Amino acid sequence: MATEWLGQLGLGLTLGLAATGSALGIGAAGRAAAGAWAKEAREGKPLNFKYIILAAMPLTQTFYAFVLMLVALKSAAYGAAAAANAGALFSIGIGCGLGELSSAWMQGAIGASAVRAMAEGEGKPFIFSVIAMGLAETVGIFSFVLMLLMMPK
Repeated sequence: MATEWLGQLGLGLTLGLAATGSALGIGAAGRAAAGAWAKEAREGKPLNFKYIILAAMPLTQTFYAFVLMLVALKSAAYGAAAAANAGALFSIGIGCGLGELSSAWMQGAIGASAVRAMAEGEGKPFIFSVIAMGLAETVGIFSFVLMLLMMPK
């Protein structure tokens, strides 16, 4: 019985889960940014572009998952290698996908709080906010790198 579909499914889920996390994270931070911009516009202040940076940061996790998927597709996702490594590829895909999903989602939650802090603090906590979001990004990087290292040759 051919099992290569299981590994291919895992690789597809890598990208799907990561993109879901990115969408959730961008949605959270983007909603906060829209609220802050409405407040700034009402007060006649210029709109703060830094909110875009905070809202966009969760997008990188989708990129990490895409790279992992491409590497796997080039090396082990077809033919005998895919059938022999189907369980490993599925596990790697799920592991990376869940790591990227949670990293991006929490990064967006931190970004939403950061937007609020900046709106109330006149933009002062920007650097600290980026550092906090970078900590969540680190989880995504670790998930990507560690799963990449586990990829069958």
